[in-house]
Amino acid sequence: MRLQGKVVIVTGSTTGIGKAIAKKCVSEGAKVMIHGLEKDLGDEVVRDLGESHASLFIRDLHEPEVVNQLIGFTIKTFGKLDALVNNAAKQGSANIETTDAQLFREFIEINTIVPFLLIQGALPYLKSTKGCVLNIGSVNAYAGEPNLLPYSVSKGALMTLTRNLGDSLFRDYHVRVNQINPGWVLTETEMARRKSQGFGDDWFTKLPYIPSQRILYPEEIANAAIYWLEDASGPISGQVVDLEQFPFIGRNPPKNIFTLK
Repeated sequence: MRLQGKVVIVTGSTTGIGKAIAKKCVSEGAKVMIHGLEKDLGDEVVRDLGESHASLFIRDLHEPEVVNQLIGFTIKTFGKLDALVNNAAKQGSANIETTDAQLFREFIEINTIVPFLLIQGALPYLKSTKGCVLNIGSVNAYAGEPNLLPYSVSKGALMTLTRNLGDSLFRDYHVRVNQINPGWVLTETEMARRKSQGFGDDWFTKLPYIPSQRILYPEEIANAAIYWLEDASGPISGQVVDLEQFPFIGRNPPKNIFTLK
């Protein structure tokens, strides 16, 4: 019960990594504000967790004033805020030829500016609880694949935001800001994408170029996230931790990484 009595906002928590983090938070004693765009999926998560432990906020954070509404609703529902997990993100493939200015702005807006606004809006409440922020990034933040250009850039900007605020907010407000960069994770979206590409039902367990020979699971990312939300992480702030199964920098990628069937 490492988060006993704490209140946590997890954006983008109706599916995938966010849902896994929300469930893990509740299992560790926290109350969680579930957020996303899919009300039916959100209702299911809240039912699984129990209404005494979780509540649901369904709105697009990209819309004006929604950020403040989410924070306000959390305070009204649970009375305080101890931690903010910025997990919601825009994903999608685009390269130098298919990325126009509008698409680029959307990635930056949702993946970098919205997390900043959430931290800014939550700061008065996090200050009072000496709380923390955990940003969910991506190993693509360091460069990224050619077809993930705007996504990778937005996550790189988030990484710099984490390091900048991790210093200043802890120094001035005793609010820690850290980030984890997951690698390849078996979310519902990833399963659906690979299935549409003709991959077999057990493709994620037959990856010989990965030490474990399988993809990461959302629950494993959630387990790692809890450390940064609990008090045991102490005065560590402004850190970015990669969650991959091999040295991400300096290892030659396999040629057939996206052709396994």
